[in-house]
Amino acid sequence: MIKAVIFDLNGIFVQAPRLGERLEKDFGLKQEIFLPNLHRIMHEIRKRNAKPAFSYWGPFLQEHKINFSEKDFWNYWFGSEKVSEQMVAFSKKLKQQGIKVFVLSNNFKERSEYYGLYPWIHEAVDKVYFSWQTGFIKPNLAAWQLVLSKNNLKPEECIYFDDKEKNLKASEEVGIKAFQFTNEQELERIVNEELNKK
Repeated sequence: MIKAVIFDLNGIFVQAPRLGERLEKDFGLKQEIFLPNLHRIMHEIRKRNAKPAFSYWGPFLQEHKINFSEKDFWNYWFGSEKVSEQMVAFSKKLKQQGIKVFVLSNNFKERSEYYGLYPWIHEAVDKVYFSWQTGFIKPNLAAWQLVLSKNNLKPEECIYFDDKEKNLKASEEVGIKAFQFTNEQELERIVNEELNKK
């Protein structure tokens, strides 16, 4: 019996145009330069006890003649993100049915603090597990194991949704059935189907 649904955050609840594509369009920063640096920086800032994120982003942006203050950069990046109202409503409905709703997200302090300002995140989700707080970055199996142990859940009592294949595989390794997110309607169909299984 399913007792909990675990979701990735970005790409499911929070949807946005790709930062690299926007920087290329607005400032001419080529993808082949941006993407390796995005991966390098994100790898560092998602860790527990990471240095402030802008201490990585600021020098990179300056090097490419993009003059953002820290506040302006976060507003440029996070301000383009849109919350899926359909996902929020569905999560609230799950909670009303007694299903636990968790978010498991590779994210950094500044971004998660921005998300903490959203009232919906507190209303639609029982608990958010950010990598910078837990110390476990997906696809590290310990990220899912932490959610299970903290909530006294067995793997077979949960299902997981993500938009990244490597995270789906890791979830399955832990024993949690995982599904690729494509759109809200399909996600709802799958969740309802799984909940109705005896």
